[in-house]
Amino acid sequence: MHIHRKGLLPIFIVLMLTILVALLIDSLLGNSFPVLAKVLYGFLFLKIVWTVSFFRVPHRKAVTGDNLVVSSADGTVVVVEEVFEPEYFKDRRIQISVFMSPFNVHVNWFPMNGRVSYMKYHPGKFLFANNPKSSILNERHSLVVCDGQNREVLVRQIAGMMARRIVWFCKTGDEARFGQEFGLIRFGSRVDFFLPLDAGIKVKLGEKVKATQTIIAELPSKK
Repeated sequence: MHIHRKGLLPIFIVLMLTILVALLIDSLLGNSFPVLAKVLYGFLFLKIVWTVSFFRVPHRKAVTGDNLVVSSADGTVVVVEEVFEPEYFKDRRIQISVFMSPFNVHVNWFPMNGRVSYMKYHPGKFLFANNPKSSILNERHSLVVCDGQNREVLVRQIAGMMARRIVWFCKTGDEARFGQEFGLIRFGSRVDFFLPLDAGIKVKLGEKVKATQTIIAELPSKK
């Protein structure tokens, strides 16, 4: 495991602010209310630990397979249903949504091999990420991976109530590979997948999934 490079600046800022707050607590409460001061120091320490933990990147060997779609995110499956996808496909698709709590790993990995055929960022609101409307109303970033058989999967990063920053590391035309990072969402958020109607779904509501490890669907072969 290592700390993501995008987390170094936020961690530094939190550390500096924590030190300043700790000095303020010491000057105001250190002598008069030592027990209260210690409790507040404890909260500050937990804040630092949580911030560092949020930007952790686990070292995993990705599951691979020609027809497999693997989860791009750690979290809990909150949606498995047929919907109309209006942005790119403009037809009906199977939507699978993974909710990422503030305690999950928040790096996102490509769900399949292929190339990035579409990308678009949408500014928006910051509803709770587990709200069904967050998929179309919240700040979000969509990308489509197209494989060698012209099978396409849309992956949408969605900012939540706490997540105010979506980061992506790829561009249209880039190669996509299992186990390769494509983005990061800072703090609690969600990732949606839009799959063909004939995809074999391998997860169910409430299931805990791991990025690069959990197979969420199997695509029918076009060969």
